[in-house]
Amino acid sequence: MSATQPLAGPREAPVRIAVMGTADIARRRMLPAMAAAPGTALVAVASRDRDRAAALARDYGCAAVEGYQELLERPGVDAVYVPLPVALHAEWVERALLAGKHVLAEKPLTADPARTSALLTLARERGLVLMENVMFLHHPQHAVVRELLGSGAIGELRSFSAAFAVPPPPPGNIRHRPDLGGGALLDIGYYPVRAALHFLGAEVEVVGACLEYGPGSAVDTSGAVLVRTPAGVTGHLTFGMAHAYRSAYELWGSEGTIRVEPAFTPPADHQPVLRVTGPAERRELRLSPHDQVAGTLRAFVRAVRSGTGGAPRGARSLRQAELLDAVRRTAGARRPGPVAAPPP
Repeated sequence: MSATQPLAGPREAPVRIAVMGTADIARRRMLPAMAAAPGTALVAVASRDRDRAAALARDYGCAAVEGYQELLERPGVDAVYVPLPVALHAEWVERALLAGKHVLAEKPLTADPARTSALLTLARERGLVLMENVMFLHHPQHAVVRELLGSGAIGELRSFSAAFAVPPPPPGNIRHRPDLGGGALLDIGYYPVRAALHFLGAEVEVVGACLEYGPGSAVDTSGAVLVRTPAGVTGHLTFGMAHAYRSAYELWGSEGTIRVEPAFTPPADHQPVLRVTGPAERRELRLSPHDQVAGTLRAFVRAVRSGTGGAPRGARSLRQAELLDAVRRTAGARRPGPVAAPPP
């Protein structure tokens, strides 16, 4: 389906979505996309601060709701988008499912594989869609990469590397808050780990990891992970939030390489360029621009309309949670030097 195709047919009523929280990603990316998409209707925005909800709701002509539970009790809501801090996901995703709402939740779904599994089971039992908002997977450039791999463009895959890093968040940002699930691994390391799962398969395992803490930081600010498949394909994943921006991955085969940059958060108007080297050539594949935010919404609406909970998607979300947990356990809890209190 192209980026210009509508989310719903002319006789289909839009999926009525309410937003639980006023996080930055909701304000910058998801709310504008929901308001523009013909297959969705943005009906309400909730916050614990009524004035904050009202200010955002005015921009989109929807209702402002004070409190998350009040939002779930509101009639005329088919689905909720949950951009809350990671530490609040499990509670409010569960409440939304129990209220009979489909859920699009920011990644990671939870920080605990057992809680992730329980939520996926609850959604399946109730016939509801529970989907992680992993937007980069809905960009077609990654499907083209998989086609190249399958066609033998670089021979047999030998290794995979991925890097995602961003400059330091400002003081007070939730990424600095351990009590809210902050830190580089869950927010930024998620991307290269998910890319490894996407290209190396569900049997990929963590065989080494380190998490580093910046001076005075209460959360991990960078890390590196070594993964391996049963067939011996290795992967090196790096991430951080004290770096110059970088977003890239490379697949290295027996006869060549495929490089993608930027990989994870390209703007909607960005024209992707896949750099492919083979035994006797170098080439650049230029693809059409694509809005991966709109693509994510299309996938969510299709899942809601299909009446299925998306078992394959759920299995990937659970495996991702297991891999992130394995990174934490493998890296241990080392924190060199004294750790300051988190910013207020």
